[in-house]
Amino acid sequence: MNSDDQVKHRRAIEALRSGVPNRDAVLALGCTQPEIEKKFRQQLQDAKQGLVDGSKTYGMLVGGDFGTGKSHLLEYLQHLALEQNFICSKVVISKETPLYDPVKLYRAAAESAIVPGKRGAALTEIAAKLNPMSESYKDLYEWVNRPGADLNSRFAATLFLFERMPNDPELSNRIIRFWSGEQIGVGEIKKYLKACRETVTYKIDKIPVRELALQRFKFASRLMVAAGYAGWVLLIDEVELVACYSLIQRAKSYAELARWMGKLEEANFTGLTTVLTISDDFQSMILEGKEDLEKVPGKLRARASESDLFLTSQAERGMRIIQRERTPLKTPDGAIVEQTYDKVRSIHAQAYDWEPPPVSSVERLGTTRMREYVKGWITEWDLKRLDPEYNPEIEVTKLKQDYTEDPNLQVPSEEEPEGRPE
Repeated sequence: MNSDDQVKHRRAIEALRSGVPNRDAVLALGCTQPEIEKKFRQQLQDAKQGLVDGSKTYGMLVGGDFGTGKSHLLEYLQHLALEQNFICSKVVISKETPLYDPVKLYRAAAESAIVPGKRGAALTEIAAKLNPMSESYKDLYEWVNRPGADLNSRFAATLFLFERMPNDPELSNRIIRFWSGEQIGVGEIKKYLKACRETVTYKIDKIPVRELALQRFKFASRLMVAAGYAGWVLLIDEVELVACYSLIQRAKSYAELARWMGKLEEANFTGLTTVLTISDDFQSMILEGKEDLEKVPGKLRARASESDLFLTSQAERGMRIIQRERTPLKTPDGAIVEQTYDKVRSIHAQAYDWEPPPVSSVERLGTTRMREYVKGWITEWDLKRLDPEYNPEIEVTKLKQDYTEDPNLQVPSEEEPEGRPE
């Protein structure tokens, strides 16, 4: 075996040992969720079809407990999407990227985006592939200037400037940064338009930063298609973290979940499809245990504003999705466990150039999670490689998801104060 292959296998083992899957680990182990894989492949086809006929593409919500392989699954789906020429973004819900804030979600998605066969910043790579003479670019240009596109004129103006002034690297970089999520002022755009002697066509209206972020998702997915890619896949991990938000922030998060699942009337991001993951016990612990099913709509209706009543409907839709539309991860049966054991043993053998002995430190029970099996096997092999006579006893401690509301996670969204325009 050459040194490159050995390094690749060691990277896979390190990823499996830490429980944070990488490309090497996913390629080595593959996927043991055939139904989800089939459903995702259909989503990719639907996203392509939506570009042809404008049909809506629906998302998928995957449910599974901690350690059952949700992150591994997303890594595998990302690999599938890249193979089919989709640009792919993986976002983990966190303090820095709350689900209820489209501004921060878009920035994270743009920053994490991977372009097939490229290593640079995604929007820079995409912009470099735009060809004003291509049919796909002409379709984009027509769409972005069409009144029915419901886009702020910033997008049409910046696309015009990018095409008209290709020899101005400072301007090109500024526009790409705007497409990536940075703000750009009305005066700045007008200054560049004036330099192009174009002062009449584009009337730059003010727009709330939240609405601008949602429009960025629409524009970016079309921009990717114009650059020759199949579309955009958005993978959102650890949605269960919304349990730690305040009640109103949870309500907004439920509404955003409904949006990314394609279940809001106005949510049609042509060319973009989404997969989200959530813990299996979220329904019992939060929707029922914290009584969000009653408290969220009750609190919003008590506030009685028109926007809160509208949010009530959207939040209820998101909670119903969690209740009824989760796609569960398949629990590994004996055959899958044995198959995975053989694969991990082979990877460990090639990573360290030895013959790992049979191990059985982790008891095979119906409740044992795949991560427990894999980490247990690797730990025992690591110890036996150092001391073949040693017989380790490995103790598995169950980790319980903490759903306590956390003020540190309850940061204001960038749209606050309400409706701040750009």
